[in-house]
Amino acid sequence: MASYKPVVVPVQPRLGEKVTQDTLYWRGYKIHVYGRYSQEPIKTFSRFKDAAYCATYRDDGKLLVAGSEEGSIRLFDISGRAPLRQFDGHTKAVHVVGFLSDKYRIFSGGDDYSSNLWDIPSATEIVSYSEHMDYVRCGCASKLNADVFITGSYDHTVKVFDARTKKSVMTIEHGQPVESVLLFPSGGLLVSAGGRYVKVWDVLKGGQLLVSLKNHHKTVTCLCLNSSGQRLLSGSLDRHVKIYSTTSYKVVHSFNYATSILSLALSPEDETIVVGMTNGVLNVKHRKPEESKEKSQKKRQPAYRTYVKGRNYMPKQEDFYVSKPGKCVLRKYDKLLKSFQSSKALDAVLEPHIRLYTPEVTVAVMQELNRRGTLRSALAGRDEKQISLLLTFVTRRVIEPRFTPVLVTVADMITDIYQPVVGQSVLVDKQFLRLQEAIGKEIDYQEELLEVLGMMDALFATLTKKRAAYLEENKSNGLTKTLEQDMNN
Repeated sequence: MASYKPVVVPVQPRLGEKVTQDTLYWRGYKIHVYGRYSQEPIKTFSRFKDAAYCATYRDDGKLLVAGSEEGSIRLFDISGRAPLRQFDGHTKAVHVVGFLSDKYRIFSGGDDYSSNLWDIPSATEIVSYSEHMDYVRCGCASKLNADVFITGSYDHTVKVFDARTKKSVMTIEHGQPVESVLLFPSGGLLVSAGGRYVKVWDVLKGGQLLVSLKNHHKTVTCLCLNSSGQRLLSGSLDRHVKIYSTTSYKVVHSFNYATSILSLALSPEDETIVVGMTNGVLNVKHRKPEESKEKSQKKRQPAYRTYVKGRNYMPKQEDFYVSKPGKCVLRKYDKLLKSFQSSKALDAVLEPHIRLYTPEVTVAVMQELNRRGTLRSALAGRDEKQISLLLTFVTRRVIEPRFTPVLVTVADMITDIYQPVVGQSVLVDKQFLRLQEAIGKEIDYQEELLEVLGMMDALFATLTKKRAAYLEENKSNGLTKTLEQDMNN
């Protein structure tokens, strides 16, 4: 008796899906912490009178500075709880604070339209800039120059300040309320985010615009660079984090989240990506570092032919090589098909982990049942819940070109089998209406595409005729000129 051959699942790539090295790298990030206050905080500092709007660490990790709704700024030592310094100067909420690269000065910006510079040892204000015409909501400091810091405002401008001067040294017009700014480690390129745009500017050329990116559908709220500076990340209210290559500024990967994104950060070694969302959830994805561990393999015993012919023996053309067939492990649906249990085999491939993530397996089994002539019997005799599940799957996948031929046959059979009971179940009736609507939309799309193809064919035909006439005219003109030259000679 011939052995059973497992169902062949055709591998068909999805349209538009392109797997690159970046795709494989960023897919390595898995959710590590997900939820509201799912872990206990390491340390809690003394509270402000009102809400704290922003906070940042110093590069050495020893000091923390935070700004509050009341307009005050406090400096904390990580080893303690009480504030070391308090800076009062803003009249409204402070939304951005940060350390300059010398580690002894702090810059801040708030809703009073001002950008201030503070001295940590004396807890005094060094200078205050009031050049913005709206809320100051973001800022960053240069890592190369200890006197330079940058702020972005809702007045659509980004301003570059030098602590040695009394006014800004450069103003860049972003065109939208600025939500985030970022300076490259080299200090030559500046990135601003506002509205749907992420713009890259050349600071060394006086703020010349290099590239404008419009890959988000809603406001971009945050920016981040990886440790090497080769990837730029942007988060948006459209629930996506886009990852760009800083050489081509093309999107190389994208993350999708549950709700709108407000903040984004990467750990220094890029092993963790943290996202804060509007629903109060902190999403932490962790990527395990690649470990090059040599697995200790068992020493394989030499094959019989090695004992007979020697370890270095190379098979000759006339030698007859006999290989031991490997054991074929059948999947659940293959075992059921082998025992001619068609209905149970169909139930097996309609389980959530198969129909949602590998629908090609479900369709392949349906195709095999149709080839055997048992698809109708497998679809028949089902209750309301099972019929609804089948119709949901067909409605969702019938518009995919790779599944359409098989699922159209399945839809016809379901309609023929359960037509007498239409009207007895509200749930099943809704699913039939959704299937009708999906197929109707797809037919409309196909008709529109055929119309477009017809217009393109007419256009190409006209261009071909014009080109042929043009070539014929040039050929006759060239022949006439040749005859005239011969007559003159």
